Amino acid sequence: MTEKDSTRFERLAQEKRSSLVAEFWHFLKHNKKWWLLPIVGVLLLLGLVVLLAGTSAAPFIYTIF
Repeated sequence: MTEKDSTRFERLAQEKRSSLVAEFWHFLKHNKKWWLLPIVGVLLLLGLVVLLAGTSAAPFIYTIF
């Protein structure tokens, strides 16, 4: 590794890391995988329903179905 490569590596190592949402957004944008967005949205909504089903909001959720 040359001196130029090592300084570039060190500079990149000092940068702030992206969040999970930002990483996923860049993945969708760069790879053009827009069809994954509705799937992830439905999974998040399903997870929210499961989370709320264990709380005091459960009677209200069960009336929806």
